[in-house]
Amino acid sequence: LLRHAIAAALACAVGCEEPRPIDRGGPTAEWPAFGGSEAGLRHSPLTQITPDNVADLEIAWQYRFGDRDQSDRGFLAGSLEVTPIVVDGRLYACSPRNRLAALDAETGAELWTFDPGVDPTGMWMVTCRGVSTWLDENAPAGQACRRRIYMGTLEARLWALDAETGKPCADFGEDGHIDLGRGLGAFRPGEYAVTSPPLVIDDKVVTGALVLDNIRTDIPGGVVRAFDARSGELAWAWDPVPPGTQPGDAERGYSKGTPNAWSVLSGDPELGLVYVPTGNPSPDFYGGERNGIDYYGSSVVALKAASGEVAWHFQTVHHDVWDYDVPSQPVLYTSRIDGREVPALAQTTKMGLLFLFDRRDGTPLFDVEERPVPQGGVVGETLSPTQPFPSKPPPLHPTHLKPDDAFGFTFWDRRACRRRIEGLRNEGLYTPPDLGGSVQMPGFTGGQNWGGAAVDPDRDVLVVNGIQVAATIELVPRADAARRTAAGEPIEPQLGTPYAMRRDSLLSPAGSPCNAPPWGTLSAVDLKKGEILWQVPLGTSRDTAPWPLWWNVGVPSLGGPIVTASGLAFIGGTTDDFLRAFDVASGRELWRGRLPAGGQATPMTYRTHAGGRQFVVIAAGGHGLMRTTPGDSIVAFALPE
Repeated sequence: LLRHAIAAALACAVGCEEPRPIDRGGPTAEWPAFGGSEAGLRHSPLTQITPDNVADLEIAWQYRFGDRDQSDRGFLAGSLEVTPIVVDGRLYACSPRNRLAALDAETGAELWTFDPGVDPTGMWMVTCRGVSTWLDENAPAGQACRRRIYMGTLEARLWALDAETGKPCADFGEDGHIDLGRGLGAFRPGEYAVTSPPLVIDDKVVTGALVLDNIRTDIPGGVVRAFDARSGELAWAWDPVPPGTQPGDAERGYSKGTPNAWSVLSGDPELGLVYVPTGNPSPDFYGGERNGIDYYGSSVVALKAASGEVAWHFQTVHHDVWDYDVPSQPVLYTSRIDGREVPALAQTTKMGLLFLFDRRDGTPLFDVEERPVPQGGVVGETLSPTQPFPSKPPPLHPTHLKPDDAFGFTFWDRRACRRRIEGLRNEGLYTPPDLGGSVQMPGFTGGQNWGGAAVDPDRDVLVVNGIQVAATIELVPRADAARRTAAGEPIEPQLGTPYAMRRDSLLSPAGSPCNAPPWGTLSAVDLKKGEILWQVPLGTSRDTAPWPLWWNVGVPSLGGPIVTASGLAFIGGTTDDFLRAFDVASGRELWRGRLPAGGQATPMTYRTHAGGRQFVVIAAGGHGLMRTTPGDSIVAFALPE
């Protein structure tokens, strides 16, 4: 008995600390949009979870979708990338196959589900990053579809559902949905799909769509459309063709091959503007057949919410042949520079460059310089002689990989990487794609990707994660493409051009990146000064390497951060299965919580009522391309009751 009493006392000495005090007062807030609001700040005013008590977080509840594809489809199996929304005490989230679930936000109990019956067969990108909501203030309380949930699907449909029941809103489009394929012409499954939540602004639902890269030049175009939130009638369409070019329409057909808007849009109701991040025309890595159609490619485009007319635009990459499309939601914040307040916009990029604008007219807040870049593309290509570089902030990613920088865990790996780098065209950022292969640094996944940035408006700090893995690009003459494809090489066709293409991460024979770690970072930027406050490695080699090789090397991540008024930044996304909390002021990691699968998603947080708990929620379902742990869970963390 004495032995057991001593053991119990020792155990309590380790694990029975007095719980840290929890403030049961403080603000309440829901999370009504993908980015917290249409501005995309990813900021919450909540303060219950603090740097002092965040280490006490525990799993409060989990929900499983139960519809994960169990077939042997490898990296085509889909990715759970959703950021849920919370309104009226309910949480709404979609699975990769567009199965939509409504949950009790306090308990995670399922209230209803809706399945549009999407068949992902033959689709390359199988994901749903979120849904949107709208309240019809003209409808009486209790009327069906007074609050609506909007979801775009992999089969190019836009659904409107009653938030209370999950039933389609019969007055929206045709029995609750709109066929977004109208006006696009013929396309194959997966070539045109909605993977990001639509923007709701001024009683309109605005959406772009993913258009599959590198397939053919005559693929559907990147039209952005606005629909009446009640009826689903088309309000306007922006066909992104160059000024002076006749745009297409739903009846005659929208223009083919134009830049698409696959990521998340932002909106400013006071200015009446919609902010669209655009990609580049298909294909990505050769532009000799574009004939100027990439005028709006790789740009931030401000559209008038009332009409869809262009108010201003800024091109972050001229004649983009690197797949450096603008990948993330523009963040709308208030700039405080030199004693003046300006409505501002922050845009992260795959190049690791951060652009800051006056969102009224697109004027850069810090000077942007046009600098000469490498020339001498393949026959038929015409490169831009210069590219835009912000004078501030400095790049968040290295822009050159020299042979002396080659990395490997062994001498043999490092030597192999050095030889690969020496054998490729390698002139730093914007090295043109080449027949013999070229180094791309940053790689085509970034830099920054779709997870985007979070802005702390009280501290004037932007927080963003980034990938730091070099890539290789090789253009393949059309005559060689079929032979190399038949031999099993992953050749992308780029039909309609003289060249197919192969791209890969630049890896050693052992499978590690040829550039030195960190391979993933979390950075904070002072928005007033345009300076990097701190940059730390993000993630460990756990879940990709066996124990004891679990090193804090910084690993690739997909998904972004959120910040809270208490001074915390939460982020998952890494190839190890954790959700983490960081101190916004210092970049110090304060907590990590184990997830049941890869957390390749952006978290969110909410507290629905006074006296209640603040929850931090993230999707944990893994990512096919990143080969992280598969699953199908929504996981909620909170402080102990």
